[in-house]
Amino acid sequence: MKYLDKLIDRIIRRVNANLRKPLLDVSPYVHGLIPSESHAQYYAFYSLDCERTNLFRFEGSSLAGTYFLGKCEVLDSVLYKSDIRGDELKKKGDKVDIAGITIPLREDEKFHIRDSFLMKTLVHCHAKDPQNPELFKIHNTVALHFSNIHGTSLNGVFLAPFATIDLSVAHDCALGEFSYVQAGEMLHTRIDPGRVWVKAEGAFEWNYQYPKEALAEYINMDDKGRPSGVFMDFLDERKEDFVPVYATVAFEHDLDVPENSKVSPYAMIKGDVTVGENVLVAQRSWIEDSYLGKGANAQEHCYIINSHYEGNNVTAHGGKVINCRMGTNTFVGFNSFLRGLEKSPVEVGNGCIVMPHTIIDATEPISIPEDHLVWGLIKTAADLDTHSMSLSDFAKLKGQFQLGNMTFEGIGAKFVEGFGHRIEHILELNGAFYDGNGENSGHAQNNRRVSYNILMPFTQGDRQGLFPSLSIAPFVPTDD
Repeated sequence: MKYLDKLIDRIIRRVNANLRKPLLDVSPYVHGLIPSESHAQYYAFYSLDCERTNLFRFEGSSLAGTYFLGKCEVLDSVLYKSDIRGDELKKKGDKVDIAGITIPLREDEKFHIRDSFLMKTLVHCHAKDPQNPELFKIHNTVALHFSNIHGTSLNGVFLAPFATIDLSVAHDCALGEFSYVQAGEMLHTRIDPGRVWVKAEGAFEWNYQYPKEALAEYINMDDKGRPSGVFMDFLDERKEDFVPVYATVAFEHDLDVPENSKVSPYAMIKGDVTVGENVLVAQRSWIEDSYLGKGANAQEHCYIINSHYEGNNVTAHGGKVINCRMGTNTFVGFNSFLRGLEKSPVEVGNGCIVMPHTIIDATEPISIPEDHLVWGLIKTAADLDTHSMSLSDFAKLKGQFQLGNMTFEGIGAKFVEGFGHRIEHILELNGAFYDGNGENSGHAQNNRRVSYNILMPFTQGDRQGLFPSLSIAPFVPTDD
């Protein structure tokens, strides 16, 4: 245990050094959150795909949980229950478009992750760093409970619980709890808790700020840096149910899954669940008494309970949907929380976009018309007046606009168009449009060929709780 504790302290010092501006000491948040004593009891899982190039290198790292790793290095990092995906890593010769400039890749893209501390954190891979298109960096970063990292090269960055940084290049920043940022490159920036900020340079800027008192009901941090509130209660009530799933290399679900769909063995399936064609249910997601129609997907850390999805529905990482009826082509953004009444589900119409980090916690029947944009905190039907707008009306916005705690500046049509393209891209990548032709297969089809493997930690001595270094390189046949 000695080396694991020293590793955690080293990461704290490195992150704190980067966070001189904005000034922040991460040690109160970190100490005690990694259950060092129980690390020696965890297995780490990793997956291999015979059609993808794998390059793993775990050097002095501590690992726990399930991992889907493409080309990757980890080096000194602590990664606790993280999902680090490599199924969208680009290959040598691929061309990427960054700000209208086409860049061919010199080599295969890979993760780096130098000495980060990532706890219960998804790290995605659709890199947007113009300086390092072949390398998905991270370096020294602290990401707490159920925060999300996507397509970004960080550095010294602190993410509080349920924070999301999306498609961004960040340097030495601190994101408050339940904040969402998709705003391009940042430097020495502190994001307030409950701020939702989406910015495209020269096109638009969206801002929403949760009232402090209202946000505290759902997520708040005590003076010792420990999270509490509705979100934590919801997850804590269910965390023990995952134990049997992670007690074996590949859990077998008693569920009829079509050949062109994929339900991860590390997902939780409970009650009466129906999975349609081209459906993806990712690892560490929870599906209970629900219907997933054709092309629906539940990404990592999603909870879908007593809900009905008509089809081509996207529930982004960390989304929670309870007692809801979702029309076709709906999008529920990262870490959103939708909870209807058991006898009166929230109804979300066709083509609706629920913004990332939206809370719909119904105290009465709520029905959202089709093709609407929804955001912020909604508890009654009347709240929709200041927390929703038809997509057609939003597309007409130009200049400055304010509605309740939401402000927008720019061209509404570009905002709506950008979201539409991204949702279409997500459905395509997840295999929602698969028609039997291998050229348009996605994760729902391709992930069926993955094999799972187990890695055990040191159980005693100074290295107790650490996992041994592991290198896996592909065999390249020759003619001789």
